[in-house]
Amino acid sequence: MAQNPEQQRGAQGTPQPRPRTLEERRALRRESRASQTYADFLRQLSERGGMSPHVAERAASSVLCALEERILPDEAKDMEAQLPVKLTELLHRCERHEHGGPPRKFGREEMLQRVGEDLALQPEAVEPVVRAVCNVLRARLSEGEAEDVMNQLPEDLRALWRRVS
Repeated sequence: MAQNPEQQRGAQGTPQPRPRTLEERRALRRESRASQTYADFLRQLSERGGMSPHVAERAASSVLCALEERILPDEAKDMEAQLPVKLTELLHRCERHEHGGPPRKFGREEMLQRVGEDLALQPEAVEPVVRAVCNVLRARLSEGEAEDVMNQLPEDLRALWRRVS
């Protein structure tokens, strides 16, 4: 019986996958690391905000989308470079991100309203979620990058972005 060149036979005669190339192994490691980093981010956010991983994912996407709409595009790219890849991939699928352009001017109330609508939350439940997301996002950024983001926010949004102990 001819052996498939894509497979080798193991000791029990079972097909074994062909050895992977160096590039394939690197890609698998990158994907594994990206998944692990993202899972860790969601776990931290779930714990901090007292929410399920599914809600944490939606909350992170909503808050980060709003933040990125409020800051300069170059600053948004700098911030994304320090965040989990899988989180930034969610943003690029967000219809609000398709428009690009200059930052939109809005404050705390509009941000809380948008996130509340995105997550179907009661008004009193929104601010703790936004603060939890901001706190976990900020912890992933260098101090300099976190300050750069904060410096582009109006004072009422800075209060949500500031580190909470």
